[in-house]
Amino acid sequence: MNRDLLKPAPAPTLKDVSKIANVSVMTVSRVLRGKGYVSKEVISLVKEAAAKIGYSPNKLAGALASDKSNLVGVILPTLSNVVFSEVLSGINSALSKTDMQPFFGISDYSLIKEEKLVEGLLAWRPAGLILTGLEHSERTRELLSKTSIRISEIMDYSDTPIDACFGLRHTLAGIETAKHLLERGYRKFGYVGSFLKTDLRAEKRFNGFAETILAAGAQLVDKKSDFGPSSMQMGRRLTKEIIDQNNTIDALYFSNDDMAAGALMHTIANNISVPQQIALASFNGLEFLDALPLKITTVKSPRFKIGELAGLHVSTENKSADSLGTGTPKKVEFPIEITIGDTT
Repeated sequence: MNRDLLKPAPAPTLKDVSKIANVSVMTVSRVLRGKGYVSKEVISLVKEAAAKIGYSPNKLAGALASDKSNLVGVILPTLSNVVFSEVLSGINSALSKTDMQPFFGISDYSLIKEEKLVEGLLAWRPAGLILTGLEHSERTRELLSKTSIRISEIMDYSDTPIDACFGLRHTLAGIETAKHLLERGYRKFGYVGSFLKTDLRAEKRFNGFAETILAAGAQLVDKKSDFGPSSMQMGRRLTKEIIDQNNTIDALYFSNDDMAAGALMHTIANNISVPQQIALASFNGLEFLDALPLKITTVKSPRFKIGELAGLHVSTENKSADSLGTGTPKKVEFPIEITIGDTT
């Protein structure tokens, strides 16, 4: 057998495209990069020639030449629930209007994993980075301080972000939930959460909640948390534990809606009247709550909008320190919006 027949054909080059389109290599480069003025007729010729021979630009080579690619790095803590899939939808909505492409990594709520992801993503010369939360390792901050790319921190809020920030104050979310329950007359509270010691935004909500009820003279009777990802199953299991061990609790606060939904299933299965015997409140405002037998009181997080704003920031060419060039500030703090349901 002729071994030459088994060798793959060489990849088409810019020069091949230029010959077919009968234009210079420089013109082909301008068309495919979308840079510089080229007539519509020539653009059509070049694109037809490229399609004819199956030419695909080497994005990595382009990134090395320009010191920046069209990639946007996105680091999320988890994809185990729909919260961050909605954030990704918002990011994609913004980037789909450009030639930029998202690529992402999962940190599992670990600052060390985030650090390694940031280091790896920066090697690809991204146009921007979208990071979840405000807390980062010293090494991550050092790496980010040495880059000129745009950075969006999402899901939390600070007046002094690294670059841009889109989210809400989680401590305030806990405070407002506590105030609502106190106003309804509840005085003996329990907390049920997940990702113990690693979900820093949930920890902020708990701290705001606990400080508020204690300041009001109410009691935090017990706290149950697990190290794993949140789920309805975990919420149901931990709710059973906390109720079985503390029969005086009259209200439970949950790290998120998944956990609270599991709690509701436990109360229904065990004929525990909600909210007469025990109240339930949570965080996120997920759509599936509308399908439950009782609608759970929750704080709504604008997940799609947060992702969209983050995507707009990293994809805009405007270098203004105060806005995205569209009238949208680089720092957006969303208000705390409690959706009062049937469970409080």
